[in-house]
Amino acid sequence: MANPGYGKRPAGDEDPHADPDFAHLSPREAEIAVFVDHLDDGHAMGHKALAAHHPRYGQQAVRTSLNRLAEAGHLRWIREHITVEDHTMRWVTRTYWSRTRRSEAWWEEFARERDGRIVPAGHRPGLARTDEPELPEPETEPQSEAKTSYLTLAGIREADPRMSLSESDCRSLASLAGEWLSRGATPQDITRAVTEGLPATVNNPGGLARNRLESKMPPKKAKIRQKAAPRRARVTRAVICCMSCDADELTTTIKGGMCPDCRAEFEAAVAAEEAGQLDAGYVPDTFLAAPDAHAVYEWVDVPRRAAEVRAAAGLRPRTERAL
Repeated sequence: MANPGYGKRPAGDEDPHADPDFAHLSPREAEIAVFVDHLDDGHAMGHKALAAHHPRYGQQAVRTSLNRLAEAGHLRWIREHITVEDHTMRWVTRTYWSRTRRSEAWWEEFARERDGRIVPAGHRPGLARTDEPELPEPETEPQSEAKTSYLTLAGIREADPRMSLSESDCRSLASLAGEWLSRGATPQDITRAVTEGLPATVNNPGGLARNRLESKMPPKKAKIRQKAAPRRARVTRAVICCMSCDADELTTTIKGGMCPDCRAEFEAAVAAEEAGQLDAGYVPDTFLAAPDAHAVYEWVDVPRRAAEVRAAAGLRPRTERAL
């Protein structure tokens, strides 16, 4: 699972599961799509985390497949600016998944609709789960305990006329009756304790009631520690991010879940595969979850090799990209 509150989030309004869900994808992308679709909400969605749990594919394969799933309309990164009840603010990036393939316009509208949504801001899975925009109505305040105590004492005279407590008695004994109620007793428990086994004549109802309320006081109930209610937050802005480099639509154009530079790199790789320069059926060892332990591998300078591939495709080096 991702850190609480992050990870896979459903885009919602899904079609039911069906065999053709990912028929439009290549076999590898379809396999990874099924894998992602069955992950629990809140599961980490980085290519390294997914590769660590996928039985067949490693990090490079998963990263490429995530880009293709975004291109196909199943996946988007959306960065949300939230303001919490305590007036703190922060940006968070969510990974939204849709089993149903979505158009570019659908995802753009989905991001716009995030603005103004209320989300629970406690550190737990589901931070990005949307609730209704309106805050819940406050609960009706219960009758005050002091009033309940007074009315209970005043009503004892109806249970037994020998214990007709005066208004002054009721006021002075209200704190004792309130303690009974705070320990879980009911008004009926108080009446029973004060009136059971009375002598034939009661000369001082107030004094007798005090004595009984003090001597028969129920034990204190163990307090149950209540968890603090999760704070709520409001999404005040939402922007779509690039799946590969984390650039967002505030600084560049995002199409198919990718910025122009990452899209060019992605399309160059697709073109090379379609031209037969890459065997679509061949899976390099570095794409596998567990390379052959007995094979001998040549050490590769990955950054230099990546720069060479980009240069061969006519792409600028990464260092020239604007931050």
